[in-house]
Amino acid sequence: MSNQLFDAYFTAPAMRAIFCDAGRVQGMLDFEAALARAEARVGLIPAEAVSPIEAACKAELYDYPALAQAIATAGNSAIPLVKALGKRIAATDPEAERYVHLGATSQDAMDSGLVLQLRAAIGLLQSDLAKLADALAAQAERHIDTPLAGRTWLQQATPVTLGMKLAGVLGAVTRHRQRLSELKPRLLSLQFGGASGSLAALGDAGWSVSGALAQELELTLPEQPWHTQRDRLVEFASLLGMIAGSLGKLGRDLSLLMQTEAGEVFEPSAPGKGGSSTMPHKRNPVSAAVLIGAATRAPGLVATMLAAMPQEHERSLGLWHAEWETLPELCCLVSGALQQALVVVPGLEVDVARMRANLELTQGLVLAEAVSIALAQKIGRDAAHHLIEQCCKQAVREGAHLRTVLGANAEVSAQLSADELDRLLDAAHYLGQARRWVERAVAEHTQFSS
Repeated sequence: MSNQLFDAYFTAPAMRAIFCDAGRVQGMLDFEAALARAEARVGLIPAEAVSPIEAACKAELYDYPALAQAIATAGNSAIPLVKALGKRIAATDPEAERYVHLGATSQDAMDSGLVLQLRAAIGLLQSDLAKLADALAAQAERHIDTPLAGRTWLQQATPVTLGMKLAGVLGAVTRHRQRLSELKPRLLSLQFGGASGSLAALGDAGWSVSGALAQELELTLPEQPWHTQRDRLVEFASLLGMIAGSLGKLGRDLSLLMQTEAGEVFEPSAPGKGGSSTMPHKRNPVSAAVLIGAATRAPGLVATMLAAMPQEHERSLGLWHAEWETLPELCCLVSGALQQALVVVPGLEVDVARMRANLELTQGLVLAEAVSIALAQKIGRDAAHHLIEQCCKQAVREGAHLRTVLGANAEVSAQLSADELDRLLDAAHYLGQARRWVERAVAEHTQFSS
Protein backbone atom coordinates (compact mmCIF):
# COMPACT_ATOMS: atom_id res chain seq x y z
CA MET A 1 0.00 0.00 0.00
CA SER A 2 1.53 3.31 -1.04
CA ASN A 3 1.59 6.28 1.30
CA GLN A 4 2.80 8.86 -1.19
CA LEU A 5 0.67 11.98 -1.13
CA PHE A 6 0.90 12.61 -4.88
CA ASP A 7 0.38 9.06 -6.13
CA ALA A 8 -3.21 9.66 -7.22
CA TYR A 9 -2.03 12.55 -9.38
CA PHE A 10 1.16 11.15 -10.89
CA THR A 11 0.70 7.36 -10.89
CA ALA A 12 -1.88 4.83 -12.05
CA PRO A 13 -2.99 2.73 -9.05
CA ALA A 14 -2.69 -0.50 -11.03
CA MET A 15 0.96 0.27 -11.87
CA ARG A 16 1.81 1.20 -8.28
CA ALA A 17 0.24 -2.10 -7.18
CA ILE A 18 2.67 -3.98 -9.45
CA PHE A 19 5.67 -2.23 -7.91
CA CYS A 20 4.55 -2.08 -4.29
CA ASP A 21 6.43 -4.09 -1.65
CA ALA A 22 4.03 -7.02 -2.02
CA GLY A 23 4.52 -7.02 -5.79
CA ARG A 24 8.29 -7.04 -5.46
CA VAL A 25 8.25 -9.83 -2.86
CA GLN A 26 5.79 -11.93 -4.84
CA GLY A 27 7.94 -11.65 -7.96
CA MET A 28 10.90 -13.16 -6.12
CA LEU A 29 8.73 -15.85 -4.52
CA ASP A 30 7.29 -16.77 -7.91
CA PHE A 31 10.86 -17.31 -9.07
CA GLU A 32 11.63 -19.54 -6.08
CA ALA A 33 8.48 -21.64 -6.56
CA ALA A 34 9.18 -22.02 -10.28
CA LEU A 35 12.79 -22.98 -9.55
CA ALA A 36 11.62 -25.81 -7.30
CA ARG A 37 9.21 -27.05 -9.97
CA ALA A 38 11.91 -26.88 -12.65
CA GLU A 39 14.45 -28.75 -10.56
CA ALA A 40 11.89 -31.42 -9.74
CA ARG A 41 11.03 -31.73 -13.46
CA VAL A 42 14.62 -32.64 -14.32
CA GLY A 43 14.97 -34.93 -11.31
CA LEU A 44 17.36 -32.72 -9.36
CA ILE A 45 15.17 -32.49 -6.25
CA PRO A 46 12.41 -34.78 -4.94
CA ALA A 47 8.96 -34.07 -6.35
CA GLU A 48 7.49 -34.05 -2.83
CA ALA A 49 9.62 -31.01 -1.93
CA VAL A 50 7.74 -28.79 -4.38
CA SER A 51 4.40 -28.43 -2.57
CA PRO A 52 5.86 -27.24 0.75
CA ILE A 53 8.02 -24.70 -1.10
CA GLU A 54 5.11 -23.45 -3.21
CA ALA A 55 2.87 -23.15 -0.15
CA ALA A 56 5.37 -20.79 1.47
CA CYS A 57 5.78 -18.64 -1.66
CA LYS A 58 2.95 -16.23 -0.87
CA ALA A 59 3.88 -12.60 -0.26
CA GLU A 60 1.22 -12.04 2.40
CA LEU A 61 3.01 -14.51 4.70
CA TYR A 62 6.00 -12.21 5.22
CA ASP A 63 6.78 -9.30 7.50
CA TYR A 64 7.80 -6.38 5.28
CA PRO A 65 9.13 -4.09 8.04
CA ALA A 66 11.31 -6.97 9.25
CA LEU A 67 12.52 -7.60 5.69
CA ALA A 68 13.27 -3.90 5.28
CA GLN A 69 15.42 -3.89 8.40
CA ALA A 70 17.25 -7.00 7.24
CA ILE A 71 17.89 -5.55 3.77
CA ALA A 72 19.82 -2.69 5.37
CA THR A 73 22.31 -5.25 6.64
CA ALA A 74 22.17 -7.87 3.89
CA GLY A 75 22.54 -5.46 0.97
CA ASN A 76 19.65 -6.78 -1.11
CA SER A 77 16.09 -7.99 -0.71
CA ALA A 78 16.56 -11.62 -1.77
CA ILE A 79 18.96 -12.63 1.00
CA PRO A 80 16.59 -12.01 3.94
CA LEU A 81 13.57 -13.17 1.94
CA VAL A 82 15.16 -16.52 1.08
CA LYS A 83 16.18 -16.91 4.71
CA ALA A 84 12.63 -16.20 5.87
CA LEU A 85 11.28 -18.55 3.19
CA GLY A 86 13.56 -21.33 4.39
CA LYS A 87 12.50 -20.88 8.00
CA ARG A 88 8.84 -21.02 7.09
CA ILE A 89 9.30 -24.23 5.07
CA ALA A 90 11.49 -25.84 7.73
CA ALA A 91 8.76 -25.33 10.32
CA THR A 92 6.55 -27.82 8.48
CA ASP A 93 8.95 -29.82 6.27
CA PRO A 94 12.65 -29.71 7.20
CA GLU A 95 13.51 -32.00 4.29
CA ALA A 96 11.97 -29.67 1.70
CA GLU A 97 13.87 -26.69 3.15
CA ARG A 98 17.12 -28.26 1.90
CA TYR A 99 16.08 -27.62 -1.69
CA VAL A 100 15.05 -23.95 -1.48
CA HIS A 101 16.97 -21.59 -3.82
CA LEU A 102 19.18 -24.48 -4.94
CA GLY A 103 21.88 -23.29 -7.36
CA ALA A 104 20.52 -19.73 -7.56
CA THR A 105 21.96 -16.44 -6.39
CA SER A 106 20.20 -13.40 -4.94
CA GLN A 107 20.32 -11.48 -8.19
CA ASP A 108 18.64 -14.36 -10.02
CA ALA A 109 15.63 -14.04 -7.74
CA MET A 110 15.58 -10.25 -7.85
CA ASP A 111 16.10 -9.80 -11.59
CA SER A 112 13.74 -12.59 -12.66
CA GLY A 113 11.20 -11.31 -10.15
CA LEU A 114 11.57 -7.84 -11.64
CA VAL A 115 11.05 -9.22 -15.14
CA LEU A 116 7.79 -10.81 -13.97
CA GLN A 117 6.72 -7.41 -12.64
CA LEU A 118 7.74 -5.77 -15.91
CA ARG A 119 5.62 -8.25 -17.83
CA ALA A 120 2.58 -7.10 -15.87
CA ALA A 121 3.63 -3.47 -16.34
CA ILE A 122 3.93 -3.93 -20.10
CA GLY A 123 0.42 -5.35 -20.17
CA LEU A 124 -0.90 -2.17 -18.56
CA LEU A 125 1.14 0.05 -20.87
CA GLN A 126 0.01 -1.78 -23.99
CA SER A 127 -3.63 -1.52 -22.94
CA ASP A 128 -3.43 2.18 -22.13
CA LEU A 129 -1.44 3.04 -25.25
CA ALA A 130 -4.01 1.22 -27.38
CA LYS A 131 -6.87 3.14 -25.73
CA LEU A 132 -5.01 6.42 -26.19
CA ALA A 133 -4.31 5.64 -29.85
CA ASP A 134 -8.01 4.89 -30.42
CA ALA A 135 -8.97 8.19 -28.79
CA LEU A 136 -6.39 10.14 -30.79
CA ALA A 137 -7.53 8.53 -34.04
CA ALA A 138 -11.16 9.40 -33.32
CA GLN A 139 -10.34 13.02 -32.49
CA ALA A 140 -7.97 13.40 -35.44
CA GLU A 141 -10.70 12.24 -37.81
CA ARG A 142 -13.29 14.44 -36.09
CA HIS A 143 -11.11 17.51 -36.60
CA ILE A 144 -9.52 16.53 -39.91
CA ASP A 145 -10.66 19.81 -41.49
CA THR A 146 -10.68 22.08 -38.43
CA PRO A 147 -8.18 24.86 -39.26
CA LEU A 148 -6.10 26.67 -36.69
CA ALA A 149 -2.93 28.68 -36.78
CA GLY A 150 0.25 26.69 -37.07
CA ARG A 151 2.91 28.11 -34.78
CA THR A 152 6.67 28.14 -35.24
CA TRP A 153 8.97 29.71 -32.67
CA LEU A 154 5.72 30.36 -30.71
CA GLN A 155 4.56 32.77 -33.43
CA GLN A 156 1.72 32.23 -35.89
CA ALA A 157 3.04 30.64 -39.08
CA THR A 158 0.65 29.16 -41.67
CA PRO A 159 -2.63 27.32 -41.08
CA VAL A 160 -2.72 23.65 -40.05
CA THR A 161 -5.58 21.58 -38.73
CA LEU A 162 -6.29 20.29 -35.26
CA GLY A 163 -6.62 16.84 -36.80
CA MET A 164 -3.09 17.12 -38.17
CA LYS A 165 -1.70 18.08 -34.75
CA LEU A 166 -3.44 15.15 -33.07
CA ALA A 167 -2.37 12.80 -35.86
CA GLY A 168 1.23 13.73 -35.08
CA VAL A 169 0.76 12.46 -31.53
CA LEU A 170 -1.04 9.38 -32.85
CA GLY A 171 1.91 8.55 -35.09
CA ALA A 172 4.30 8.73 -32.14
CA VAL A 173 2.04 6.55 -30.00
CA THR A 174 1.79 3.95 -32.78
CA ARG A 175 5.59 3.83 -33.07
CA HIS A 176 5.91 3.42 -29.30
CA ARG A 177 3.43 0.54 -29.41
CA GLN A 178 5.52 -1.06 -32.15
CA ARG A 179 8.71 -0.59 -30.13
CA LEU A 180 7.10 -2.07 -27.04
CA SER A 181 6.01 -5.13 -28.99
CA GLU A 182 9.45 -5.53 -30.52
CA LEU A 183 11.40 -5.35 -27.26
CA LYS A 184 9.18 -7.73 -25.27
CA PRO A 185 11.03 -10.93 -26.26
CA ARG A 186 14.35 -9.33 -25.33
CA LEU A 187 13.16 -7.84 -22.05
CA LEU A 188 11.06 -10.73 -20.77
CA SER A 189 14.08 -12.95 -20.38
CA LEU A 190 15.07 -15.32 -17.56
CA GLN A 191 17.90 -14.39 -15.22
CA PHE A 192 19.51 -17.54 -13.83
CA GLY A 193 23.24 -17.91 -13.45
CA GLY A 194 24.12 -18.72 -9.86
CA ALA A 195 27.05 -17.23 -8.05
CA SER A 196 29.13 -15.98 -11.00
CA GLY A 197 26.91 -16.80 -13.95
CA SER A 198 28.22 -20.30 -14.77
CA LEU A 199 25.59 -22.33 -12.85
CA ALA A 200 28.47 -24.50 -11.64
CA ALA A 201 26.58 -25.37 -8.44
CA LEU A 202 24.11 -27.42 -10.47
CA GLY A 203 26.75 -29.33 -12.41
CA ASP A 204 25.56 -30.96 -15.62
CA ALA A 205 21.94 -30.22 -14.72
CA GLY A 206 22.40 -26.45 -14.97
CA TRP A 207 21.34 -26.13 -18.59
CA SER A 208 18.30 -28.38 -18.31
CA VAL A 209 17.15 -26.57 -15.15
CA SER A 210 17.49 -23.25 -16.99
CA GLY A 211 15.28 -24.44 -19.83
CA ALA A 212 12.68 -25.86 -17.46
CA LEU A 213 12.71 -22.69 -15.34
CA ALA A 214 12.21 -20.45 -18.38
CA GLN A 215 9.23 -22.59 -19.37
CA GLU A 216 7.76 -22.48 -15.87
CA LEU A 217 7.97 -18.67 -15.80
CA GLU A 218 7.02 -18.32 -19.49
CA LEU A 219 10.13 -16.24 -20.17
CA THR A 220 12.62 -16.44 -23.01
CA LEU A 221 15.85 -18.31 -22.30
CA PRO A 222 18.77 -15.93 -22.99
CA GLU A 223 22.06 -16.98 -24.53
CA GLN A 224 23.60 -16.62 -21.07
CA PRO A 225 22.82 -14.87 -17.74
CA TRP A 226 22.83 -11.08 -17.86
CA HIS A 227 23.81 -10.14 -14.31
CA THR A 228 25.99 -7.26 -15.47
CA GLN A 229 24.76 -6.84 -19.06
CA ARG A 230 21.86 -4.45 -18.47
CA ASP A 231 20.95 -3.44 -22.02
CA ARG A 232 17.57 -5.18 -21.82
CA LEU A 233 16.41 -3.04 -18.93
CA VAL A 234 17.98 0.12 -20.33
CA GLU A 235 16.26 -0.38 -23.69
CA PHE A 236 12.92 -0.52 -21.87
CA ALA A 237 13.82 2.51 -19.74
CA SER A 238 14.72 4.44 -22.87
CA LEU A 239 11.36 3.60 -24.44
CA LEU A 240 9.58 4.73 -21.28
CA GLY A 241 11.50 8.01 -21.56
CA MET A 242 10.37 8.42 -25.16
CA ILE A 243 6.74 7.70 -24.27
CA ALA A 244 6.96 10.28 -21.49
CA GLY A 245 8.46 12.77 -23.95
CA SER A 246 5.69 12.28 -26.52
CA LEU A 247 3.03 12.67 -23.84
CA GLY A 248 4.87 15.76 -22.60
CA LYS A 249 4.70 17.21 -26.11
CA LEU A 250 0.92 16.65 -26.04
CA GLY A 251 0.69 18.32 -22.65
CA ARG A 252 2.86 21.25 -23.70
CA ASP A 253 0.81 22.00 -26.81
CA LEU A 254 -2.46 21.61 -24.95
CA SER A 255 -1.38 23.95 -22.18
CA LEU A 256 -0.36 26.57 -24.75
CA LEU A 257 -3.66 26.24 -26.59
CA MET A 258 -5.47 26.65 -23.25
CA GLN A 259 -3.75 29.95 -22.50
CA THR A 260 -6.19 32.81 -22.16
CA GLU A 261 -4.69 34.58 -25.16
CA ALA A 262 -5.23 31.51 -27.36
CA GLY A 263 -8.26 29.77 -25.83
CA GLU A 264 -8.62 27.24 -28.64
CA VAL A 265 -8.53 23.76 -27.07
CA PHE A 266 -9.21 22.80 -23.46
CA GLU A 267 -9.00 19.85 -21.13
CA PRO A 268 -12.46 18.48 -20.34
CA SER A 269 -14.05 20.36 -17.46
CA ALA A 270 -15.14 18.65 -14.25
CA PRO A 271 -16.27 19.89 -10.82
CA GLY A 272 -13.26 21.14 -8.89
CA LYS A 273 -10.80 20.48 -11.71
CA GLY A 274 -8.16 23.10 -12.42
CA GLY A 275 -9.39 25.69 -9.96
CA SER A 276 -7.31 28.19 -8.04
CA SER A 277 -7.15 28.61 -4.26
CA THR A 278 -7.76 32.36 -4.66
CA MET A 279 -9.00 33.10 -8.20
CA PRO A 280 -12.50 31.80 -8.95
CA HIS A 281 -12.14 32.32 -12.69
CA LYS A 282 -9.10 30.09 -13.18
CA ARG A 283 -9.16 26.95 -15.33
CA ASN A 284 -5.72 25.43 -15.00
CA PRO A 285 -4.41 22.64 -17.27
CA VAL A 286 -3.96 20.16 -14.44
CA SER A 287 -3.70 17.05 -16.65
CA ALA A 288 -1.21 18.74 -18.96
CA ALA A 289 0.88 19.51 -15.88
CA VAL A 290 1.26 15.78 -15.19
CA LEU A 291 2.24 15.10 -18.81
CA ILE A 292 4.86 17.85 -18.72
CA GLY A 293 6.02 16.88 -15.23
CA ALA A 294 6.55 13.24 -16.20
CA ALA A 295 8.44 14.29 -19.34
CA THR A 296 10.65 16.50 -17.18
CA ARG A 297 11.45 13.82 -14.60
CA ALA A 298 11.85 10.85 -16.95
CA PRO A 299 15.15 11.87 -18.62
CA GLY A 300 16.96 11.91 -15.27
CA LEU A 301 15.69 8.42 -14.46
CA VAL A 302 16.69 7.14 -17.92
CA ALA A 303 20.11 8.73 -17.40
CA THR A 304 20.47 6.82 -14.13
CA MET A 305 19.77 3.55 -15.92
CA LEU A 306 22.32 4.44 -18.60
CA ALA A 307 24.87 5.47 -16.00
CA ALA A 308 24.41 2.12 -14.24
CA MET A 309 25.41 0.09 -17.32
CA PRO A 310 29.23 -0.24 -16.82
CA GLN A 311 28.81 -2.83 -14.08
CA GLU A 312 31.89 -4.49 -12.63
CA HIS A 313 32.85 -8.01 -13.69
CA GLU A 314 30.17 -10.63 -12.86
CA ARG A 315 28.25 -8.77 -10.12
CA SER A 316 27.97 -5.05 -9.57
CA LEU A 317 28.58 -2.94 -6.51
CA GLY A 318 26.19 0.02 -6.32
CA LEU A 319 25.31 0.31 -10.00
CA TRP A 320 22.85 -2.57 -9.85
CA HIS A 321 21.47 -1.09 -6.65
CA ALA A 322 20.83 2.22 -8.46
CA GLU A 323 18.33 0.46 -10.73
CA TRP A 324 16.08 -0.93 -8.01
CA GLU A 325 13.85 2.09 -7.52
CA THR A 326 14.64 3.86 -10.78
CA LEU A 327 12.95 1.57 -13.30
CA PRO A 328 9.78 1.06 -11.23
CA GLU A 329 9.50 4.82 -10.77
CA LEU A 330 9.76 5.31 -14.53
CA CYS A 331 6.96 2.80 -15.05
CA CYS A 332 4.81 4.56 -12.49
CA LEU A 333 5.47 8.01 -13.95
CA VAL A 334 4.55 6.93 -17.47
CA SER A 335 1.47 5.12 -16.22
CA GLY A 336 0.28 8.30 -14.50
CA ALA A 337 0.87 10.37 -17.62
CA LEU A 338 -1.08 7.86 -19.69
CA GLN A 339 -3.99 8.00 -17.25
CA GLN A 340 -4.14 11.79 -17.59
CA ALA A 341 -3.88 11.59 -21.38
CA LEU A 342 -6.79 9.16 -21.35
CA VAL A 343 -8.82 11.73 -19.44
CA VAL A 344 -7.87 14.60 -21.74
CA VAL A 345 -7.94 13.28 -25.30
CA PRO A 346 -11.42 11.73 -25.44
CA GLY A 347 -12.97 14.80 -23.82
CA LEU A 348 -11.12 17.62 -25.57
CA GLU A 349 -13.18 20.81 -25.69
CA VAL A 350 -12.56 22.62 -28.96
CA ASP A 351 -13.50 26.24 -29.67
CA VAL A 352 -13.64 26.33 -33.46
CA ALA A 353 -14.84 29.93 -33.53
CA ARG A 354 -11.88 31.04 -31.44
CA MET A 355 -9.51 29.22 -33.76
CA ARG A 356 -11.04 31.06 -36.71
CA ALA A 357 -10.82 34.38 -34.87
CA ASN A 358 -7.17 33.75 -33.99
CA LEU A 359 -6.40 33.02 -37.63
CA GLU A 360 -7.72 36.53 -38.35
CA LEU A 361 -5.63 38.21 -35.64
CA THR A 362 -2.92 39.10 -38.16
CA GLN A 363 -5.50 40.38 -40.65
CA GLY A 364 -4.39 38.07 -43.43
CA LEU A 365 -0.64 38.03 -42.73
CA VAL A 366 -0.81 34.36 -41.75
CA LEU A 367 -1.52 33.59 -45.41
CA ALA A 368 1.11 35.88 -46.92
CA GLU A 369 3.14 32.83 -47.96
CA ALA A 370 0.26 31.57 -50.10
CA VAL A 371 0.10 34.87 -51.97
CA SER A 372 3.87 35.05 -52.34
CA ILE A 373 4.08 31.57 -53.86
CA ALA A 374 1.24 32.24 -56.28
CA LEU A 375 2.80 35.55 -57.31
CA ALA A 376 6.22 33.93 -57.72
CA GLN A 377 4.82 31.89 -60.61
CA LYS A 378 4.15 35.19 -62.38
CA ILE A 379 7.11 37.45 -61.56
CA GLY A 380 9.76 35.24 -59.93
CA ARG A 381 10.45 34.20 -56.38
CA ASP A 382 12.66 37.05 -55.15
CA ALA A 383 10.53 39.78 -56.68
CA ALA A 384 7.34 38.24 -55.31
CA HIS A 385 8.78 37.76 -51.83
CA HIS A 386 9.99 41.36 -51.70
CA LEU A 387 6.70 42.77 -52.98
CA ILE A 388 4.52 40.80 -50.54
CA GLU A 389 6.90 41.62 -47.68
CA GLN A 390 6.41 45.32 -48.42
CA CYS A 391 2.64 44.86 -48.53
CA CYS A 392 2.75 43.07 -45.16
CA LYS A 393 4.70 45.92 -43.62
CA GLN A 394 2.22 48.42 -45.03
CA ALA A 395 -0.71 46.43 -43.64
CA VAL A 396 0.86 46.40 -40.18
CA ARG A 397 1.76 50.08 -40.37
CA GLU A 398 -1.74 51.11 -41.42
CA GLY A 399 -3.62 48.58 -39.33
CA ALA A 400 -5.26 47.34 -42.51
CA HIS A 401 -6.18 43.85 -43.68
CA LEU A 402 -3.64 42.35 -46.06
CA ARG A 403 -6.42 41.70 -48.59
CA THR A 404 -7.15 45.44 -48.74
CA VAL A 405 -3.50 46.35 -49.26
CA LEU A 406 -3.01 43.67 -51.91
CA GLY A 407 -6.15 44.70 -53.78
CA ALA A 408 -4.98 48.28 -53.87
CA ASN A 409 -1.48 47.40 -55.07
CA ALA A 410 -1.19 47.80 -58.84
CA GLU A 411 1.66 45.30 -59.25
CA VAL A 412 -0.23 42.60 -57.35
CA SER A 413 -3.59 43.33 -59.00
CA ALA A 414 -1.99 43.09 -62.40
CA GLN A 415 -1.05 39.49 -61.71
CA LEU A 416 -3.75 38.15 -59.33
CA SER A 417 -7.50 38.69 -59.74
CA ALA A 418 -9.82 39.57 -56.86
CA ASP A 419 -11.17 36.01 -56.82
CA GLU A 420 -7.66 34.62 -56.73
CA LEU A 421 -6.76 36.87 -53.81
CA ASP A 422 -9.91 35.88 -51.93
CA ARG A 423 -9.07 32.22 -52.38
CA LEU A 424 -5.42 32.66 -51.43
CA LEU A 425 -6.40 34.42 -48.21
CA ASP A 426 -8.85 31.69 -47.15
CA ALA A 427 -7.20 29.35 -44.65
CA ALA A 428 -9.37 26.43 -45.79
CA HIS A 429 -7.60 26.56 -49.16
CA TYR A 430 -4.08 26.49 -47.70
CA LEU A 431 -3.98 23.29 -45.70
CA GLY A 432 -1.74 21.32 -48.05
CA GLN A 433 -1.56 17.62 -47.21
CA ALA A 434 -3.05 17.97 -43.72
CA ARG A 435 -5.97 15.68 -44.52
CA ARG A 436 -3.64 13.06 -45.99
CA TRP A 437 -1.42 13.13 -42.90
CA VAL A 438 -4.43 12.33 -40.72
CA GLU A 439 -5.57 9.53 -43.01
CA ARG A 440 -2.12 7.97 -43.04
CA ALA A 441 -1.68 8.14 -39.27
CA VAL A 442 -5.09 6.61 -38.70
CA ALA A 443 -4.39 3.88 -41.28
CA GLU A 444 -1.10 2.95 -39.60
CA HIS A 445 -2.84 2.83 -36.23
CA THR A 446 -5.60 0.64 -37.62
CA GLN A 447 -3.12 -1.70 -39.30
CA PHE A 448 -1.07 -2.15 -36.13
CA SER A 449 -4.14 -2.66 -33.97
CA SER A 450 -5.75 -5.25 -36.24
